[in-house]
Amino acid sequence: MEVEIGITHCGICHSDLHLIANDWGISQYPFIPGHEIVGAITASGADVKSLEVGQRVGLGWQSNSCGTCEWCTRGMENLCPLSEATCIRRHGGYADRVRANARFVIPIPESMDSAETAPLLCGGITVYNPLRTHCINPTSRVGIVGIGGLGHMAIQFARIFGAEVTAFSTSAAKEEEARALGVQNFVNNRDSKALKEMANTQDFILNTANADQDWGVYLQALRPTGTLCFVGVPPSPVTFHAFPMISGVRTITGSSIGSPHQIREMLDVAARHGVKATIESFAMDKANAAIDKVKKNKVRYRAVLTN
Repeated sequence: MEVEIGITHCGICHSDLHLIANDWGISQYPFIPGHEIVGAITASGADVKSLEVGQRVGLGWQSNSCGTCEWCTRGMENLCPLSEATCIRRHGGYADRVRANARFVIPIPESMDSAETAPLLCGGITVYNPLRTHCINPTSRVGIVGIGGLGHMAIQFARIFGAEVTAFSTSAAKEEEARALGVQNFVNNRDSKALKEMANTQDFILNTANADQDWGVYLQALRPTGTLCFVGVPPSPVTFHAFPMISGVRTITGSSIGSPHQIREMLDVAARHGVKATIESFAMDKANAAIDKVKKNKVRYRAVLTN
């Protein structure tokens, strides 16, 4: 049930930086990273019926699952304990070609640009999934912490779901761009007074930043029954006082990628509503320079390698 994909574009994700450095202890060298892949099918197994050679497709973090466990049979393949990552123990998207189970290879809508779509295959679904899971709608007040590679896509999805969106950022220079993406409110999260004034205003806060913050302030910013959700990973342990959770029935949670079904849905939504990543393109042979620029946070907002 495998297909082979000839790669035309691959996004550079912050996860790639951790994998290159083996920060998570799961990389095997020689290592070829990359898991935000767009390309064309160059070969397929005899049992593959849903995809055709030459078809433009995408592949994200996950390239296989067992298909039989409780989570796979519930359509939650991303939670499969035997999940296989696209670039762990196999070559990733910085290679010329990759192979994956056909169930995880998703057709790209015709109207979408390949380079702008590649980061949606991991970064996009990472923010889309929690917004859908927590039923964000026109009655929702949504805060996005961090206006970077994940955050700028989260703003777009929250906007098209009809929510009132507040951006929390350490960079005042990003306010104009955030408003252009669709936010109604902008808060500099280095301004402690402004943060405290946000108390009891948000139904859902999505943290996309990989930095330490005063998380208790964000918990206080939630309205009763509100949720603080982590998709960014702060370097230090996250701690909270229990009373705000008890008194306001507030929730702290996390979210990962999505299932193949959710990725298909996300791409359909993105195609119909014009959601796309803001990118800087690099030739594939400039991958090292691109990675160095991502490390220094000098890319706004996602780097994409192009063959």
